Amino acid sequence: MDYIFRILPNMFSGLGVSAQIFIFTIVLSLPLGMLLAIVRISKVSLFRQAAGAYIYLMRGTPLMLQIMVVYFGPWYIFGIKISNAYQLSAVIIAFAINYAAYFAEIYRGGIESMPK
Repeated sequence: MDYIFRILPNMFSGLGVSAQIFIFTIVLSLPLGMLLAIVRISKVSLFRQAAGAYIYLMRGTPLMLQIMVVYFGPWYIFGIKISNAYQLSAVIIAFAINYAAYFAEIYRGGIESMPK
């Protein structure tokens, strides 16, 4: 029983980080998903295809791979030094761009289901 009381502070700390990630992901991905949905149903073929390719890529690759690309990409591609403070930001960015693709398809399906 003593063990439970020793790990509770760490569990609540982790809960706080998870809540932060969730809130920032929702706040960033919902508007980005709406923007993607609007571009996806636009009449400009180039924009529509670019949004479709983005959605296809983001929905078709594992989230863990996207997190790794967002975290390690700046160093490998541009030589930018990565700090420990960037860890949470990288997770939030990766989650937001991933979930935006899913929300875009949800929004697009809802918009297209409405009668003219």
